[in-house]
Amino acid sequence: MTEHHGNRYGRSERARQAVLEAADDLLVERGFAGVTIEGIAARAGVAKQTIYRWWPSKVDILMDAFIDDMAQHLTPPDHGDLGLDLRTHLSKLADFLTRSDAGAVFRALVGQAQHDPDLAIRLRADYLGQQRERDRLPLSRAVERGELPPDTDLDLAIDQLVGPIHYRVLVTGEPVPRHVTDALVHHFLVQHQPVAPSQPSRQR
Repeated sequence: MTEHHGNRYGRSERARQAVLEAADDLLVERGFAGVTIEGIAARAGVAKQTIYRWWPSKVDILMDAFIDDMAQHLTPPDHGDLGLDLRTHLSKLADFLTRSDAGAVFRALVGQAQHDPDLAIRLRADYLGQQRERDRLPLSRAVERGELPPDTDLDLAIDQLVGPIHYRVLVTGEPVPRHVTDALVHHFLVQHQPVAPSQPSRQR
């Protein structure tokens, strides 16, 4: 059987992953300014021309690497309990942004976006748009289960829960340990006083 190396976009998935991983590694080792297409190509073992066929710049490579990692690691669980879902999700989000290579990519991209309007637009559309939908999942599920009232402002809830994490990561540089994310969830639950999901009655 012939091994298939390409995907429907004509890219080699193995080479694509090697490029994304190389970009992650180089950013952590050398910082944003130290990442070059030449360095990525050498680390990934692919031709520089191949990279330019797939991505116009190193920023696009880093953006794709971050979005891939984000989709893999930041999809909230569904335990059927709002408090547990939120505590788990916020803790994973904080660890992802502060401890992972992908988090370093995110911080570098946000810094670069301050003087790159096109990147700022893409970062908001691709990162915030996609991740905000994931952050919404535990809340919308809670509404469906009856734990939260149907008129709950989910966008405001996301800001209350996720905003302080980003503030620490991007502004103050303070750590975001588990007791901080748990406290965010606790204050949210106290404020909104979710009710236990209704259970179907059993017939005798």
